[in-house]
Amino acid sequence: MIIRFTARLAFCCATAVAAGALVLPASAAQTESTPRPASADASPLHRPGTHVGPLNGAPDLPEDVSALSWLVADADTGDVLAAHDAHRPLPPASTIKTLFALTAIPNLADAPPHTVTEEELEGVGEGSSLVGIAAGRTYKLDDLWRGVFLSSGNDAVRVLAEMNGGWTATAEQMQAKARALGAYDTQVVSPDGYDEPGQVSSAFDLAVFGRAGLMDPQFASYASTVDAAFPGGTYDDGSPTWTYGIRNTNRLLTGADGVERYPGIIGVKNGYTSHAGNTLVAAARRDGRTLVVTVMNPQSGGGHTVYEEARSLLDWGFAAAGRAEPVGSLEPPAVEKDPPAGPDQAPPAGPDQAPPAGPGPVTPAAVPPARAAAASEETGTGIAYAWVGAFVGASGVAGVLILRLRRRHRPPAGS
Repeated sequence: MIIRFTARLAFCCATAVAAGALVLPASAAQTESTPRPASADASPLHRPGTHVGPLNGAPDLPEDVSALSWLVADADTGDVLAAHDAHRPLPPASTIKTLFALTAIPNLADAPPHTVTEEELEGVGEGSSLVGIAAGRTYKLDDLWRGVFLSSGNDAVRVLAEMNGGWTATAEQMQAKARALGAYDTQVVSPDGYDEPGQVSSAFDLAVFGRAGLMDPQFASYASTVDAAFPGGTYDDGSPTWTYGIRNTNRLLTGADGVERYPGIIGVKNGYTSHAGNTLVAAARRDGRTLVVTVMNPQSGGGHTVYEEARSLLDWGFAAAGRAEPVGSLEPPAVEKDPPAGPDQAPPAGPDQAPPAGPGPVTPAAVPPARAAAASEETGTGIAYAWVGAFVGASGVAGVLILRLRRRHRPPAGS
């Protein structure tokens, strides 16, 4: 008996193959990285332009702000009062040191005085701001952190990063910290803020870091310090043999170089590189209310414009507080939790079974290692199901057609 491969059979087999193949895109989609929860994109702050809620008697926004990106928020509640291109990725310069401090201060809380080596200072970039750390000298932790906050010393960052596990490990920890805080625009390449390809943050993320820093007494103390004596020579225990003065480079805090000190200012950190321009995270407290402002790369004026634009935004924020509807929040977005185990799911681990792995620390990669492995398994499973579906579908159609043809060509009974 000859079975003819009819057009109908070809169509049915092709349909079955296509139906089975539909499994693959669905599974492949599951392997795509989802670095931010969907709720993180719901805020109007993700749309370009300037956003401010109904003012209810508050003054209009200042018209003299030329920064590529800026944000005004209530540091106590996290409410964003106004912003312009809040999530625009831009190089942060030394304002990324706020994230460095948030990451490393808890890890190094009990660190003893540290003797600096030549190797620790080898990677300091050309043209970096320095506090004057020398190899062979022993420094106390407080001195190193004051070197970071006041002088924006990249040499101090290098030493602290080595104490924290190394340059690369510290960058990875910073990335994880940013994600844990709900800061999804930040990509850390160089913990000191030195210009590197791919290193970006945003006005939103920097405000998140500044706000979180104000909640840490040690961070807040360093960020608000105007002057300090830095060791020029040290004994073995880190005590100075002689010192020299260092002064905070945040002019809004110090009132230096013709910039008037802002009333109620409490920090936080400024920055500058030729690629990033001038950047600033500033916080001030007045009448029981604390505001945090970020300004990134003003497009007009000179090097002090970043301070004057921050001043205008702080003035507006205090005048508008309580009279402007928030347009977003610095709080981390809600993350959907997995549903509770149902009757068809695996039972809880028994006494001889290993408990299921927990979420573990957040990793800086787009797909964390554990998820990457799972993703690979899902991809392989999807491909297997696709081919099984195609084979079963095709086999089923062929089998039905064969049965019908056999019935049609069945020989007479008894032959």
